[in-house]
Amino acid sequence: MDYLNSLFGLQGKTAVVIGGTGELCGAMAEGMGAAGADVVLVGRSQEKANARLEKIAAAGGSGYFVQADVSNGDGLRSVLDTVLEKSGKVDILVNGAGVNAATPFLEIPEEEYDRIFAINTKAVVLACQIFGKYFCDQDRKGSIINVGSMSGLLPLSRVFTYSMTKAAVHNLSRNLAREWAERGIRVNTIVPGFFPAEQNRKVLTEDRVANIMRHTPMNRFGNSNELIGAALLLASEAGSFITGAELIVDGGYSAMTI
Repeated sequence: MDYLNSLFGLQGKTAVVIGGTGELCGAMAEGMGAAGADVVLVGRSQEKANARLEKIAAAGGSGYFVQADVSNGDGLRSVLDTVLEKSGKVDILVNGAGVNAATPFLEIPEEEYDRIFAINTKAVVLACQIFGKYFCDQDRKGSIINVGSMSGLLPLSRVFTYSMTKAAVHNLSRNLAREWAERGIRVNTIVPGFFPAEQNRKVLTEDRVANIMRHTPMNRFGNSNELIGAALLLASEAGSFITGAELIVDGGYSAMTI
């Protein structure tokens, strides 16, 4: 156990998980808490945060909630200031807030497009700027984990705006990994396959689920807890030489052709 802790343990680390009140990033937050990190959940819902913090505590971890609108710089700067005041430092940043819509391309209203880009892309850009500047100014090593999507790598029907936003996140992560590598700031992307979550339930019709299963060798959806291992690898010393990577967790979906 000492050996595993030396690789994957996060004792003494502070992890800020934007989107940590949601299903997928909430599971990652639980895993980081169980691995010893002080976990900061960032989101809108106090109720969802309380439920997740109870699970983190039950797993032996600790943490707290910061309520914020992450689609603007003022909200994100306030998050950083609060965390520095309460925890003194930041070591890990997870960018996982996300929204989706299944509107046909020719019918996408401008306000929907703006809303999805504000949460899925703008918030990630701003968080990387604000927390990245903190890492650079403090000459502090850090791990930034952006949550991408299979739709950011492969074209998927019915999620046009979402796919565009996630493709941008993938590109940003690779660029920042190159930019900050010599500073010891690692930037990677976790790429979930199909995991039922709040932002995609509306598009998981019976026909679509059947098509997804035909294209997934494991023939099932992922469980949110199955993202924890990937998150711990990228956050911990075990991943100290991993940057600019896209860690795909998809049950074989991306390996399937015909």
